[in-house]
Amino acid sequence: MSSQLAIPSKKDSVSAEEWQLRVDLAAAYRLIALHGWDDLIFTHVSARIPGDEHHFLINPYGMMFEEITASSLVRIDQEGNKINPDDFDINPAGFTIHSAIHDVRDDAVCVMHTHTTAGVAVSAQQEGLLALSQQSLFPLASLAYHDYEGVALREDEKARLQRDLGNASFMILRNHGLLTVGGSIPDAFLGMFILQRACEIQIGALAGNRPLTPIPDGIVDTIKQQAAQVTRGMGGNLAWPGLLRKLDRIDASFRQ
Repeated sequence: MSSQLAIPSKKDSVSAEEWQLRVDLAAAYRLIALHGWDDLIFTHVSARIPGDEHHFLINPYGMMFEEITASSLVRIDQEGNKINPDDFDINPAGFTIHSAIHDVRDDAVCVMHTHTTAGVAVSAQQEGLLALSQQSLFPLASLAYHDYEGVALREDEKARLQRDLGNASFMILRNHGLLTVGGSIPDAFLGMFILQRACEIQIGALAGNRPLTPIPDGIVDTIKQQAAQVTRGMGGNLAWPGLLRKLDRIDASFRQ
């Protein structure tokens, strides 16, 4: 892939910290493609680069998620300007959503957004995500909603995105898709995996046309503590090394 597009390596021109962030973010894009959550070249995952500049990395517009590499990711500032003018352009809608969140959430190292069939289907259902599965309880413990306003290109929508998200880690964008926020790329990915699976289960359960058994009220209140126990306090980092090994077995070019 990288030889076809002739993207020069950035490994020696960025800090070791930024390079590791690039590798992990490229891996997240590949994993989204591997799980079938991609939407051609659309949707986005961003990662904030540490430092006072408030720069973040996002995908180049026009590349399939299965093509993304560490060196192809685009570093931009809070106004959407490319730091390296030779980089690919970015999707303006992706910039609007991600810059809005990175601007106000210091804990948002990674913001992940998808347009999956199950995610959009649940986002269109009036009641949103239902407490029908164990998987649903983790998002329900920290879930926000944002009403659809059209393609996210308007600057004034940022304030409403920020307000609606608040301190939540999960967001359902009505008639649009899913979004997760994480203190690391592995955390955002694990959050998206669980939210996506909860949506798939909900669509499957509703399609069965049989009476449903919702989870009793109150159980959701214990989930945050239980989540820490399940992941041994490591969050997404518990599964991340195994996911990287899986990608390496399939195609390690994301590391380039």
